[in-house]
Amino acid sequence: GLRFEVVPSWFKETLEKSSFAAPYEYAIETAKQKALEVANRMHIKHFRTPDIVIGADTIVTLGKHILEKPVDKQDAYKMLSRLSGKEHSVFTGVAIVHCSSKETHLETEVTDFYEETKVKFAELSEELLWEYIHSGEPMDKAGGYGIQALGGMLVEYVHGDFLNVVGFPLNHFCKKLAELYYPPPKHTIHHVKHDSIPSVETFENLSDGESDSSYPRHHKSANTLENKGISLPEAIYTSVNSCNIKPVYPAATFPSKIIELMDGFKASKALFVASKLKVFDLLKDKCVLKAADVANKIEASVCGTERLLDACASLGLLEKTHQGYSNTESANMYLVSDTEYSLHGYIIHCNDRLWHHFTHLETAVKEGTMQGHRGFGKTTEDLFQDSCYHSGEAKQCFMTAMYSISKLTAKDVARAFDLSQFKSACDLGGCTGTLAHELAHKYPNLSITVFDLPDVIANVSCFQPPGEHTTPVKFTAGDFFKDNLPEADLYILSLILHDCSDEKIHILLSKISAICKPGNTGSALLVAEIVLDEEKTHPHRAVLQSLSMTEGNQRSGSEYKQLLEKYGFTNVQIKITGNILDVILGFKRTS
Repeated sequence: GLRFEVVPSWFKETLEKSSFAAPYEYAIETAKQKALEVANRMHIKHFRTPDIVIGADTIVTLGKHILEKPVDKQDAYKMLSRLSGKEHSVFTGVAIVHCSSKETHLETEVTDFYEETKVKFAELSEELLWEYIHSGEPMDKAGGYGIQALGGMLVEYVHGDFLNVVGFPLNHFCKKLAELYYPPPKHTIHHVKHDSIPSVETFENLSDGESDSSYPRHHKSANTLENKGISLPEAIYTSVNSCNIKPVYPAATFPSKIIELMDGFKASKALFVASKLKVFDLLKDKCVLKAADVANKIEASVCGTERLLDACASLGLLEKTHQGYSNTESANMYLVSDTEYSLHGYIIHCNDRLWHHFTHLETAVKEGTMQGHRGFGKTTEDLFQDSCYHSGEAKQCFMTAMYSISKLTAKDVARAFDLSQFKSACDLGGCTGTLAHELAHKYPNLSITVFDLPDVIANVSCFQPPGEHTTPVKFTAGDFFKDNLPEADLYILSLILHDCSDEKIHILLSKISAICKPGNTGSALLVAEIVLDEEKTHPHRAVLQSLSMTEGNQRSGSEYKQLLEKYGFTNVQIKITGNILDVILGFKRTS
């Protein structure tokens, strides 16, 4: 019999996900800010102080990756493809905000909690995926599906609260209300008092029974409300999202996303420097060291080393305890220089090469040209030649960087499409052959040639995995712009087209098209690149990379499709992998 009103929140959900140690903390903080925005607006703009505002935010997670509402159909396809055949978690963060008014000030007390439900998807066919996407249902649903409607046919099983997947954990919420207004003698519920709303300067990541001492908080016992003589109110305000309401942002709202972007270069440089000093190598294999010990090993000041280690800990790259510093799981996997999926080589490339292109970004934007000559004192062409191939040290660094990216992407590229129909393949510009070896492992009967510049081929031996001498991978030296291409059923261009001018693309694709066998379904071109959405604003990594002002372009899926069709390839298919690189496959048409 309680009276309630649904009030859409105007809080813009742009909190930086990487700032939170766990996905549920992100959901809780978003729910809290949605509820606080409504409470503040009702109090200031509508001269009504609500008794209670309930905010909720639901997210879908696969591993530690958060899947929210898809931005378009391609994004929905990407999400649902990743969920196909897998178990994922649905988290709802809930914030219960009790409001009271003292003169012109609004005072609030916040209790928050979260609920997790495990959901398993069946293996989804391409036809079923696209039929569901075209229904329109995924577009306003976290994770791209609604279990209570058509999306229910995708679900194999649910472990936990079904209503939590729908969007609100009703049972847990009712229990929490009972704890608040009829509390047990002993409890572990946290309240946060906000004297002024919504002045958010830090993320307060609270969960049941958890608190991070690094953030100052004011804790109040759960029976505070009872002591004040406050009973369960008649009016409950629920904060929700609405796509039909134009946001009006309160002047006091803290611009957390903008602040994160302002400090982004500092975070990047901290990662680059720690990698260059091989801090993560020192702390591998569960090693724990004090700042002084690390400083001694890297021959740096204790003061500077401690600040660098603290910065890495704040970024979630290291763990800090009273015993010292140690690697996180992701640091052990990706930042230690000699691990299978290490990104160390590419990080050093970013620091030593790419960083300088962005130092003069203002001039690059005004002129529309690369600014490498300002950072390195060389022309763009000379810089490219030197950095990629001619200088021994630079050549090795560049190949190591490409090797790092290839190790991370090769498996998903090789498995994006069924390539079993092909008998031979040629990876043009295949560098260290990482993708070629992955394809050879996936398709033992596929004969593969890596075709790259002589200086590259001369230095591939140190990048070959042990015991690979029996795999059918052949390395051939040549320039694919000038020389004849090896014959093959399948040609591969990985991270090539985005860096080429229209003129070079015309030369390259014309040569590939001419050598492909028309009418033979086994003759095709496989392209691995970052595929932008149709608005060309996502993924951010590709959009930002385009600011380096190379002579090439980042392209959307439709643009890649048109490009391949222009040179005689038809039945062009695009696979969004969820990895750094997406994959495009086109077959040579008969005429």
